[in-house]
Amino acid sequence: QVQVVESGGGMVQAGGSLRLSCAASGSIFSINSMGWYRQAAGPQRELVADISSGGIAVYGESVEGRFAISRDDAKNSTYLQMNSLKPEDTAVYYCTASVRRSPTGPSFRFWGQGTQVTVSS
Repeated sequence: QVQVVESGGGMVQAGGSLRLSCAASGSIFSINSMGWYRQAAGPQRELVADISSGGIAVYGESVEGRFAISRDDAKNSTYLQMNSLKPEDTAVYYCTASVRRSPTGPSFRFWGQGTQVTVSS
């Protein structure tokens, strides 16, 4: 099995910064993309940022220019640096990893439990 664990959430004032960390562990041969989604009120999860195995990053429109995603393949980890935070960034942030568990097997997407980010005005 594969576990995905986030850390680094918390409460911050508007204009502040937070850095989220995420580590995948368990039965992992390789990791394709890793990313962050967030969910505020309601069932819909919104893409925040995603980074491919080649280091190509894509961002949600609402965070472009303020957030930066990175990854450390040696640690099976990804990080989200969040700057210039706004109250509308308040949400539960979920980490996801697309994992291949064998050289010839398919990739499966695994999710963490989420970490709360609250931005006060």
